[in-house]
Amino acid sequence: MNVLVTGVAGFIGFHVAKRLLERGDRVVGVDVVNEYYDPALKEARLAILDQLAGGAGGAWNFVRADLADAAVVNECFAAHDFDRVIHLAAQAGVRHSLTHPHAYVQSNLVAFVSILEACRHAGTPHLTYASTSSVYGASTRMPFSEHDDADHPLQLYAATKRANELMAHSYSHLFALPTTGLRFFTVYGPWGRPDMAPIVFARAIDEGRPIQVFNHGNHSRDFTYVDDVVEGVIRASDAPARPASEWDSSRPDPAISNAPFRVYNIGNSAPVRLDDFIAAIEDALGKKAVREMLPLQSGDVPDTYADVSELTKAVDYAPTTSITDGVARFVAWYRTYYRR
Repeated sequence: MNVLVTGVAGFIGFHVAKRLLERGDRVVGVDVVNEYYDPALKEARLAILDQLAGGAGGAWNFVRADLADAAVVNECFAAHDFDRVIHLAAQAGVRHSLTHPHAYVQSNLVAFVSILEACRHAGTPHLTYASTSSVYGASTRMPFSEHDDADHPLQLYAATKRANELMAHSYSHLFALPTTGLRFFTVYGPWGRPDMAPIVFARAIDEGRPIQVFNHGNHSRDFTYVDDVVEGVIRASDAPARPASEWDSSRPDPAISNAPFRVYNIGNSAPVRLDDFIAAIEDALGKKAVREMLPLQSGDVPDTYADVSELTKAVDYAPTTSITDGVARFVAWYRTYYRR
Protein backbone atom coordinates (compact mmCIF):
# COMPACT_ATOMS: atom_id res chain seq x y z
CA MET A 1 0.00 0.00 0.00
CA ASN A 2 0.91 3.65 -0.30
CA VAL A 3 0.90 5.02 3.28
CA LEU A 4 1.39 8.52 4.66
CA VAL A 5 2.95 8.55 8.13
CA THR A 6 3.07 11.95 9.83
CA GLY A 7 5.42 12.58 12.73
CA VAL A 8 7.74 10.08 11.07
CA ALA A 9 10.85 11.39 12.83
CA GLY A 10 9.12 10.90 16.18
CA PHE A 11 9.32 7.89 18.47
CA ILE A 12 6.20 5.97 17.42
CA GLY A 13 6.11 7.36 13.88
CA PHE A 14 9.64 6.10 13.21
CA HIS A 15 8.81 2.58 14.41
CA VAL A 16 5.55 2.48 12.42
CA ALA A 17 7.27 3.62 9.20
CA LYS A 18 10.07 1.10 9.76
CA ARG A 19 7.60 -1.77 10.10
CA LEU A 20 5.65 -0.66 7.01
CA LEU A 21 8.83 -0.50 4.92
CA GLU A 22 9.88 -3.92 6.18
CA ARG A 23 6.62 -5.44 4.97
CA GLY A 24 6.99 -3.82 1.55
CA ASP A 25 4.66 -0.82 1.71
CA ARG A 26 5.50 2.50 0.09
CA VAL A 27 5.83 5.18 2.75
CA VAL A 28 5.70 8.96 2.54
CA GLY A 29 6.84 10.45 5.84
CA VAL A 30 6.22 14.02 6.96
CA ASP A 31 7.83 15.76 9.93
CA VAL A 32 8.83 19.32 10.79
CA VAL A 33 11.72 18.05 12.98
CA ASN A 34 11.32 20.76 15.59
CA GLU A 35 13.53 21.35 18.62
CA TYR A 36 11.13 20.25 21.36
CA TYR A 37 13.80 17.64 22.06
CA ASP A 38 17.19 16.87 20.50
CA PRO A 39 16.81 17.04 16.68
CA ALA A 40 19.88 14.80 16.36
CA LEU A 41 17.85 11.87 17.70
CA LYS A 42 15.13 12.55 15.11
CA GLU A 43 17.71 12.80 12.32
CA ALA A 44 19.23 9.48 13.43
CA ARG A 45 15.80 7.84 13.16
CA LEU A 46 15.36 9.27 9.66
CA ALA A 47 18.79 7.98 8.66
CA ILE A 48 17.74 4.45 9.60
CA LEU A 49 14.62 4.75 7.44
CA ASP A 50 16.78 6.00 4.54
CA GLN A 51 19.07 2.98 4.90
CA LEU A 52 16.20 0.53 5.24
CA ALA A 53 14.38 1.85 2.18
CA GLY A 54 17.54 1.67 0.07
CA GLY A 55 18.58 -1.74 1.31
CA ALA A 56 15.15 -3.35 1.15
CA GLY A 57 14.15 -1.75 -2.14
CA GLY A 58 11.08 -0.18 -0.56
CA ALA A 59 9.73 3.17 -1.65
CA TRP A 60 10.45 5.93 0.88
CA ASN A 61 9.92 9.64 0.50
CA PHE A 62 10.49 12.16 3.29
CA VAL A 63 8.89 15.61 3.36
CA ARG A 64 10.19 18.12 5.90
CA ALA A 65 7.15 20.31 6.53
CA ASP A 66 4.80 21.85 9.09
CA LEU A 67 1.38 20.21 8.84
CA ALA A 68 -0.27 23.40 10.07
CA ASP A 69 0.52 24.75 6.57
CA ALA A 70 -2.52 23.49 4.66
CA ALA A 71 -0.97 24.32 1.28
CA VAL A 72 1.97 21.97 1.94
CA VAL A 73 -0.37 19.19 3.08
CA ASN A 74 -2.55 19.59 0.00
CA GLU A 75 0.52 19.51 -2.22
CA CYS A 76 1.59 16.24 -0.62
CA PHE A 77 -1.82 14.65 -1.15
CA ALA A 78 -1.91 15.88 -4.76
CA ALA A 79 1.40 14.16 -5.45
CA HIS A 80 0.42 10.80 -3.92
CA ASP A 81 -2.66 8.59 -3.87
CA PHE A 82 -2.67 7.31 -0.30
CA ASP A 83 -4.32 4.01 0.62
CA ARG A 84 -3.88 4.81 4.29
CA VAL A 85 -2.98 7.86 6.40
CA ILE A 86 -1.44 7.27 9.85
CA HIS A 87 -1.33 10.64 11.61
CA LEU A 88 1.09 10.52 14.54
CA ALA A 89 2.46 14.08 14.38
CA ALA A 90 1.67 16.24 17.38
CA GLN A 91 3.18 18.49 19.98
CA ALA A 92 3.71 15.98 22.74
CA GLY A 93 4.38 16.42 26.43
CA VAL A 94 2.02 16.99 29.32
CA ARG A 95 4.34 19.36 31.22
CA HIS A 96 5.18 21.44 28.15
CA SER A 97 1.50 22.16 27.53
CA LEU A 98 1.32 24.04 30.84
CA THR A 99 3.80 26.65 29.60
CA HIS A 100 3.52 26.59 25.78
CA PRO A 101 -0.20 26.26 25.00
CA HIS A 102 -0.04 27.91 21.57
CA ALA A 103 2.29 25.19 20.27
CA TYR A 104 -0.44 22.65 20.97
CA VAL A 105 -3.09 24.68 19.17
CA GLN A 106 -0.93 24.83 16.03
CA SER A 107 0.42 21.28 16.04
CA ASN A 108 -2.53 19.37 17.48
CA LEU A 109 -5.56 21.32 16.25
CA VAL A 110 -4.68 23.38 13.17
CA ALA A 111 -2.52 20.61 11.70
CA PHE A 112 -5.22 18.02 12.34
CA VAL A 113 -7.74 20.10 10.40
CA SER A 114 -5.25 20.19 7.52
CA ILE A 115 -5.07 16.39 7.55
CA LEU A 116 -8.84 15.95 7.84
CA GLU A 117 -9.50 18.31 4.93
CA ALA A 118 -6.86 16.66 2.76
CA CYS A 119 -8.25 13.18 3.50
CA ARG A 120 -11.77 14.38 2.82
CA HIS A 121 -10.99 15.84 -0.59
CA ALA A 122 -8.73 12.94 -1.59
CA GLY A 123 -11.29 10.33 -0.60
CA THR A 124 -8.72 8.62 1.63
CA PRO A 125 -9.92 5.08 2.48
CA HIS A 126 -8.87 5.30 6.14
CA LEU A 127 -7.34 7.82 8.55
CA THR A 128 -5.79 6.42 11.73
CA TYR A 129 -4.58 8.99 14.26
CA ALA A 130 -2.94 9.21 17.66
CA SER A 131 -4.95 10.07 20.71
CA THR A 132 -3.87 9.50 24.32
CA SER A 133 -4.85 7.85 27.58
CA SER A 134 -4.63 11.36 29.06
CA VAL A 135 -8.14 12.07 27.72
CA TYR A 136 -9.52 10.06 30.66
CA GLY A 137 -8.30 12.88 32.90
CA ALA A 138 -10.18 13.08 36.19
CA SER A 139 -11.80 9.65 35.79
CA THR A 140 -10.77 7.04 38.36
CA ARG A 141 -12.91 4.21 37.01
CA MET A 142 -10.50 1.37 36.16
CA PRO A 143 -9.71 -0.05 33.72
CA PHE A 144 -10.24 2.90 31.38
CA SER A 145 -12.81 1.96 28.75
CA GLU A 146 -13.63 3.65 25.45
CA HIS A 147 -17.29 3.25 26.35
CA ASP A 148 -16.93 5.69 29.26
CA ASP A 149 -17.01 9.47 28.85
CA ALA A 150 -13.64 11.22 28.53
CA ASP A 151 -14.64 14.83 28.94
CA HIS A 152 -12.63 15.97 31.96
CA PRO A 153 -9.02 16.38 30.73
CA LEU A 154 -6.49 17.69 33.24
CA GLN A 155 -4.16 19.49 30.81
CA LEU A 156 -4.38 21.27 27.46
CA TYR A 157 -2.45 18.45 25.77
CA ALA A 158 -5.21 15.99 26.66
CA ALA A 159 -7.89 18.52 25.69
CA THR A 160 -6.41 18.89 22.20
CA LYS A 161 -6.34 15.12 21.74
CA ARG A 162 -9.95 14.78 22.85
CA ALA A 163 -10.78 17.59 20.42
CA ASN A 164 -9.12 15.54 17.66
CA GLU A 165 -11.47 12.66 18.39
CA LEU A 166 -14.51 14.93 18.18
CA MET A 167 -13.25 16.59 15.00
CA ALA A 168 -12.66 13.17 13.44
CA HIS A 169 -16.20 12.12 14.27
CA SER A 170 -17.64 15.16 12.56
CA TYR A 171 -15.72 14.35 9.35
CA SER A 172 -16.73 10.69 9.56
CA HIS A 173 -20.35 11.79 9.91
CA LEU A 174 -20.41 14.56 7.31
CA PHE A 175 -18.13 13.09 4.64
CA ALA A 176 -18.14 9.32 5.36
CA LEU A 177 -14.39 9.50 6.05
CA PRO A 178 -13.38 6.35 7.96
CA THR A 179 -11.40 7.41 11.04
CA THR A 180 -9.86 5.44 13.90
CA GLY A 181 -8.38 7.10 16.99
CA LEU A 182 -5.88 5.21 19.14
CA ARG A 183 -5.47 6.16 22.78
CA PHE A 184 -1.84 5.34 23.58
CA PHE A 185 -0.87 4.28 27.10
CA THR A 186 2.72 5.18 28.20
CA VAL A 187 4.71 3.84 25.27
CA TYR A 188 8.39 3.04 25.94
CA GLY A 189 11.26 1.30 24.20
CA PRO A 190 14.31 1.88 21.97
CA TRP A 191 14.54 5.28 20.27
CA GLY A 192 12.18 6.78 22.87
CA ARG A 193 11.86 10.47 23.66
CA PRO A 194 14.57 11.82 25.99
CA ASP A 195 12.02 13.89 27.92
CA MET A 196 10.12 10.78 29.02
CA ALA A 197 10.65 8.88 32.25
CA PRO A 198 12.58 5.84 30.94
CA ILE A 199 15.50 7.86 29.54
CA VAL A 200 15.34 10.47 32.30
CA PHE A 201 15.57 7.69 34.89
CA ALA A 202 18.17 5.63 33.02
CA ARG A 203 20.49 8.61 32.56
CA ALA A 204 20.24 9.72 36.19
CA ILE A 205 20.72 6.21 37.59
CA ASP A 206 23.62 5.58 35.22
CA GLU A 207 25.29 8.84 36.26
CA GLY A 208 24.58 8.44 39.98
CA ARG A 209 22.24 11.42 40.14
CA PRO A 210 18.96 11.42 42.13
CA ILE A 211 15.74 10.74 40.26
CA GLN A 212 12.55 12.63 41.07
CA VAL A 213 9.82 10.13 41.97
CA PHE A 214 6.47 11.88 42.01
CA ASN A 215 3.48 10.72 44.03
CA HIS A 216 6.08 8.97 46.23
CA GLY A 217 6.35 6.17 43.65
CA ASN A 218 2.69 5.17 44.04
CA HIS A 219 1.77 5.90 40.43
CA SER A 220 0.78 2.94 38.33
CA ARG A 221 1.12 3.15 34.58
CA ASP A 222 0.07 0.83 31.77
CA PHE A 223 3.59 0.77 30.29
CA THR A 224 3.40 -0.56 26.72
CA TYR A 225 6.40 -1.67 24.69
CA VAL A 226 6.71 0.11 21.36
CA ASP A 227 6.72 -3.04 19.20
CA ASP A 228 3.35 -4.06 20.66
CA VAL A 229 2.00 -0.57 19.97
CA VAL A 230 3.24 -0.62 16.37
CA GLU A 231 1.56 -3.97 15.77
CA GLY A 232 -1.72 -2.52 17.03
CA VAL A 233 -1.39 0.68 14.98
CA ILE A 234 -0.80 -1.19 11.73
CA ARG A 235 -3.54 -3.73 12.38
CA ALA A 236 -5.98 -0.90 13.11
CA SER A 237 -4.90 0.98 10.00
CA ASP A 238 -5.41 -2.13 7.87
CA ALA A 239 -9.03 -2.43 9.11
CA PRO A 240 -10.98 0.74 8.11
CA ALA A 241 -13.61 1.91 10.57
CA ARG A 242 -17.23 1.11 9.70
CA PRO A 243 -20.57 2.30 11.05
CA ALA A 244 -21.65 0.30 14.10
CA SER A 245 -24.85 -1.65 13.62
CA GLU A 246 -25.49 -1.50 17.39
CA TRP A 247 -25.45 2.32 17.51
CA ASP A 248 -28.40 3.73 19.45
CA SER A 249 -28.85 7.51 19.22
CA SER A 250 -31.01 7.55 22.36
CA ARG A 251 -28.11 6.01 24.32
CA PRO A 252 -24.96 7.23 22.57
CA ASP A 253 -21.78 5.22 23.14
CA PRO A 254 -18.59 7.35 22.97
CA ALA A 255 -16.61 4.50 21.37
CA ILE A 256 -18.80 3.90 18.30
CA SER A 257 -21.07 5.72 15.87
CA ASN A 258 -23.47 5.34 12.99
CA ALA A 259 -20.62 6.94 11.02
CA PRO A 260 -17.40 5.09 10.08
CA PHE A 261 -15.67 6.11 13.31
CA ARG A 262 -13.93 4.19 16.08
CA VAL A 263 -11.80 4.97 19.12
CA TYR A 264 -9.64 2.29 20.75
CA ASN A 265 -7.36 1.98 23.75
CA ILE A 266 -3.92 0.63 22.88
CA GLY A 267 -1.99 -0.44 25.96
CA ASN A 268 -0.54 -3.42 27.77
CA SER A 269 -3.58 -3.89 30.02
CA ALA A 270 -1.24 -4.70 32.92
CA PRO A 271 -0.45 -1.65 35.10
CA VAL A 272 2.93 -1.49 36.82
CA ARG A 273 3.76 0.63 39.85
CA LEU A 274 6.28 3.35 39.04
CA ASP A 275 8.58 2.04 41.76
CA ASP A 276 8.57 -1.40 40.10
CA PHE A 277 9.34 0.12 36.70
CA ILE A 278 12.32 1.94 38.23
CA ALA A 279 13.44 -1.36 39.77
CA ALA A 280 13.41 -2.98 36.32
CA ILE A 281 15.67 -0.18 35.00
CA GLU A 282 17.97 -0.66 38.02
CA ASP A 283 18.22 -4.39 37.29
CA ALA A 284 18.96 -3.82 33.59
CA LEU A 285 21.62 -1.20 34.34
CA GLY A 286 23.08 -3.06 37.30
CA LYS A 287 22.91 0.14 39.37
CA LYS A 288 20.68 1.42 42.15
CA ALA A 289 18.71 4.66 41.95
CA VAL A 290 18.89 7.48 44.45
CA ARG A 291 15.22 8.40 44.89
CA GLU A 292 13.92 11.89 45.70
CA MET A 293 10.33 11.31 46.77
CA LEU A 294 7.91 14.10 45.79
CA PRO A 295 4.13 14.70 45.82
CA LEU A 296 1.84 14.33 42.80
CA GLN A 297 2.50 16.89 40.05
CA SER A 298 -0.21 19.21 38.80
CA GLY A 299 -1.85 17.73 35.70
CA ASP A 300 -0.80 14.15 36.48
CA VAL A 301 -3.22 11.31 37.08
CA PRO A 302 -2.33 8.72 39.75
CA ASP A 303 -3.04 5.60 37.68
CA THR A 304 -3.69 4.39 34.14
CA TYR A 305 -5.02 1.00 33.09
CA ALA A 306 -6.21 0.18 29.58
CA ASP A 307 -9.12 -2.06 28.76
CA VAL A 308 -7.98 -3.26 25.30
CA SER A 309 -10.76 -5.76 24.73
CA GLU A 310 -12.30 -3.73 21.90
CA LEU A 311 -9.04 -3.55 19.93
CA THR A 312 -8.48 -7.25 20.59
CA LYS A 313 -11.96 -8.04 19.30
CA ALA A 314 -11.53 -5.82 16.23
CA VAL A 315 -8.01 -6.75 15.06
CA ASP A 316 -6.79 -9.52 17.41
CA TYR A 317 -4.46 -7.12 19.25
CA ALA A 318 -2.42 -8.96 21.89
CA PRO A 319 0.61 -7.29 23.51
CA THR A 320 3.30 -9.85 24.35
CA THR A 321 6.28 -7.95 25.81
CA SER A 322 6.82 -8.14 29.56
CA ILE A 323 8.20 -5.19 31.51
CA THR A 324 11.38 -7.15 32.25
CA ASP A 325 12.05 -7.90 28.57
CA GLY A 326 10.93 -4.50 27.33
CA VAL A 327 13.07 -2.57 29.80
CA ALA A 328 16.08 -4.80 29.07
CA ARG A 329 15.77 -4.06 25.34
CA PHE A 330 15.35 -0.35 26.03
CA VAL A 331 18.43 -0.23 28.26
CA ALA A 332 20.49 -2.16 25.67
CA TRP A 333 19.56 0.47 23.06
CA TYR A 334 20.22 3.30 25.53
CA ARG A 335 23.74 2.01 26.19
CA THR A 336 24.46 1.64 22.48
CA TYR A 337 23.04 4.97 21.33
CA TYR A 338 24.48 7.02 24.18
CA ARG A 339 27.67 4.87 24.27
CA ARG A 340 27.40 4.04 27.94
